[in-house]
Amino acid sequence: MKILIFAGSTRQQSFNRRLARVAAEMAQSSGAQATLLELGELDIPLYNADLEARGTPADVRRLKQLMWEHPAWIVCTPEYNGSYTALLKNTIDWASSPIAGDADWSDGVKPFRDTVVGMLSASNGRLGGLRAQSHLAPLLTNLECWLAPRAYALSGAASAFDDHGALVAQDQREGVRAVVEQVLWAAQRLHGPAA
Repeated sequence: MKILIFAGSTRQQSFNRRLARVAAEMAQSSGAQATLLELGELDIPLYNADLEARGTPADVRRLKQLMWEHPAWIVCTPEYNGSYTALLKNTIDWASSPIAGDADWSDGVKPFRDTVVGMLSASNGRLGGLRAQSHLAPLLTNLECWLAPRAYALSGAASAFDDHGALVAQDQREGVRAVVEQVLWAAQRLHGPAA
């Protein structure tokens, strides 16, 4: 099973980027083919319909293809002002925008439809990013994703990782692993072993 894992942050010491790496390692250890996507490596401008009318950026096409090729995702969302980040929203807005005159990408929902998505978040606050997850969930279901019932919010993130980026506490590792395993389980049943 192919699983795409990404965080809605480009910050060098981002808790959510660390969490994404942990999730990718867990997915691989479960036998999945995990792709860890760094959104900061894509050249994607702020969404602007006038800019899009002049031509969809090459990295947006690359993003759409990558999303579509992975029937399972883990999204690690930071929480900014009680919601998910502008980076995450911009990424989703571009990925869901149809490309005029392109038969492959005329359907904006194509990169999302029937994808099984698990949500993780990390924050130094006590809620661990739960409010960001609560805002992200309806956006993903609106795009016809299958949202995994399990989610995990890592609180106290500043002290949650060791010097090598691993989670210190067993219960934290189990919380992340439960989401990864449920996403892989559901995607296997929805898409079959060939996915």
